[in-house]
Amino acid sequence: MRNIKLTIEYAGTKYAGWQVQGRRHRTIQGTLEKALQKILREKIHLIGSGRTDAGVHAFGQVANFKTDSGVPVWKIQKALNANLPGDIVITSVEDVNFDFHSRFDAKSKVYRYTVLNRAYPPAILKDKVYFYPYPLDVELMRKETKSLLGRHDFKSFCASSSSVKDTIRTIKNITIKKSAYSLQLTVYSLKKPSLITIEIEADGFLYNMVRNITGTLLEIGRGKLPAGSLKRILLAKNRRLAGPTAPAQGLCLLEVKY
Repeated sequence: MRNIKLTIEYAGTKYAGWQVQGRRHRTIQGTLEKALQKILREKIHLIGSGRTDAGVHAFGQVANFKTDSGVPVWKIQKALNANLPGDIVITSVEDVNFDFHSRFDAKSKVYRYTVLNRAYPPAILKDKVYFYPYPLDVELMRKETKSLLGRHDFKSFCASSSSVKDTIRTIKNITIKKSAYSLQLTVYSLKKPSLITIEIEADGFLYNMVRNITGTLLEIGRGKLPAGSLKRILLAKNRRLAGPTAPAQGLCLLEVKY
């Protein structure tokens, strides 16, 4: 018996999230398991580092599975990429310690939320960014994030529908950057900075935590919430005081650290 680790890149636009939800819903996990079972000729249960919602993307999702197959990892990677749809790509396949668990062994995760902040919407990257046409005070947004660093109760930024009891998490780092709107590997770019990226690294995330923090930061940057609001909302432990949940398409799981 072997334990195999996959690193996965995917565009979540056409999927109902990571987790299998029955035959009626197309998911990342379900699509991968189906391809693995075809290649290895055995039933496969894939363990993901965490769930991503419908429409959320990933550059570095991690999953592992147990198998009796002796197929070399390089052949598994090649076969998977030949059998998967083009919006799911396996970037790495490794044999790992039998006790490795992609979820429980993760030390932290890094998510990035991307906002297109200009007067007119995107045509090409519309499923990868959140179009937000209102002027934003990015420097104020940066200052506000300092109150979130460290170990806190993030109940105010957890979806109200969540049943999780432990809402304490540790945010290790938050960065907000502004850059030019561009398409990698092409000559197309705009000199005016119009992309705002919010990157958050934490030891774990609550349901919709990044999207709720982002929605609140945008309200502050727009001037709908005053300076100091992020700390006040955090301490209140009340989801109703925070801003709206930012749309799924702007969110991407960048990396899982072990």
